[in-house]
Amino acid sequence: MNLTEDPAPRRSANGKAYPASAGHDHGLAGTGSPEPRKAPREESGARGAREGDATALPPDHTQAILETTKKIGALLKASGCPFALIGGVAAYAHGIPVRLQHDTDFAVRREDAETVTNALREHGVRIVDPPEDWLVKARSGGEEIDLIFSLAGRPVTTELLSRAQTLPVDSVHMPVIAPTDLMVSRLLAFSDHHCDFGTLLPVARGLRERIDWARVRQETKGSPMAAAFLYLLELLHVLPTHGPADPARPVDPAGPAGSAGPGAGAGADHP
Repeated sequence: MNLTEDPAPRRSANGKAYPASAGHDHGLAGTGSPEPRKAPREESGARGAREGDATALPPDHTQAILETTKKIGALLKASGCPFALIGGVAAYAHGIPVRLQHDTDFAVRREDAETVTNALREHGVRIVDPPEDWLVKARSGGEEIDLIFSLAGRPVTTELLSRAQTLPVDSVHMPVIAPTDLMVSRLLAFSDHHCDFGTLLPVARGLRERIDWARVRQETKGSPMAAAFLYLLELLHVLPTHGPADPARPVDPAGPAGSAGPGAGAGADHP
């Protein structure tokens, strides 16, 4: 007897459909071949994706979020209002291989909020007014969009948006927040309740040559979360040790010395 074969018949003798207890098998139902009893739903979904089942959910939302980003970016460009892509999709646009799972974020000026939301609404984008007064939420294609007027408590300004770089986002060009501004905004967003260094570390590694670290230190001064992250970068040799040695602060003796500036750490040869 084949030990992998389900001892219970998967088909009735007259060839009708499998009993409900066998579950649905999108890839194999109707073949008449006995198969092992189904694994949990997660494994089934992964197998369906491998077998080309068009109804299977993808392992992440990256492509769906990119499609939504392209649509919203095109509409914002047509509105004539300045804006910039921010957040995780901005890191992706800068070449960081991040996994997109939640939403797509755009920085816009508060004074442009009505113009922008009307432009999106006219093209079928659903606008949702959240209780927060620093953003507007929207939905399109099943994905969420945040139109943000304030980054970590700082208003989105014309100056910030003017520093954005025009980059392709999956073939559609749009302004993307500059690397230094991206790092500052992400660091200042850390708090006692949200402080996930793991998501920001690959961004810091990948963009370290394009970030003005002196400005990052200056603009995040007073933030203990930012100070801790920057110190972690020193210990990992992503950045050189900053400033004079502090006896109360342990320093890796193998780390390079010097102050951080634009492109700090880029020339160091570290594993």
